[in-house]
Amino acid sequence: MAVLCAKCGAEVSPGAQFCAACGTPVAQAAAPASSGFTPVNIPVIPVQAAAPSQPVASSPPLTGYTPVAAAPPPAYIPPPPPPGGVVQTSSGGGGGAIKIILIVLAIVIGLGILGAGAVGFFVWRVAHSFHVNGKNGQVTINTPGGNVSTSSATSFTSDELGTDIYPGAQATAGGMRMNLPSGSVISGVFTTSDSKDQVLGFYKSKFGSEASVFDADDSAMVTAKKGDHESVMVTISAKPSENEGKTKISIVHTRTNRPS
Repeated sequence: MAVLCAKCGAEVSPGAQFCAACGTPVAQAAAPASSGFTPVNIPVIPVQAAAPSQPVASSPPLTGYTPVAAAPPPAYIPPPPPPGGVVQTSSGGGGGAIKIILIVLAIVIGLGILGAGAVGFFVWRVAHSFHVNGKNGQVTINTPGGNVSTSSATSFTSDELGTDIYPGAQATAGGMRMNLPSGSVISGVFTTSDSKDQVLGFYKSKFGSEASVFDADDSAMVTAKKGDHESVMVTISAKPSENEGKTKISIVHTRTNRPS
């Protein structure tokens, strides 16, 4: 069956894609039409691309209106300096911590200086409280509460020591006199070639039955009280490795000024 052009009605050759009369594209029938049906070619309508959008024109300014440009932001103006003329700036937490450290360091240094000064003053006072006699090696310490003197050549009397000195004993280094407001302490040190038991027997007889005696292998001690404010203690030591093998005798006589 012949195919007719849908536009001009001309007959189109079988298998043709366009109408030979007007050039309109035609569609081929896929199968023979049933009796009584006439196929109609549907024309292809080309689609045109949409035109680009045009910018919307702004409305004209009102009569008598003059557009004004936006003003720029104001420039930063620093605040005026304080009356002293020094501008203070904030340095954050680090500056505060540094200030605290400096303050603590200054306090520590100040305390150290004060401590050194106090120690130096104490040493100066102690140094000036000593009086050394170069002739006999005597050392005297004078303090507000009294004085202390020591000497290797000091001689003591029986009254000062509160008892007799062992016969034939020789004075040696260690003797001392100390006078204080509360009383006095006098100590004498001697050596003898006699044995410990000989020296102990001598002082036991001097002090009598009221004496307290402590006796060991190479040492002994005898103590006696003379009233409420006076006492005497004699220490005896006989060690072969000390004092050139001699027996050492130490006598300490103590007196107090306290009322009864």
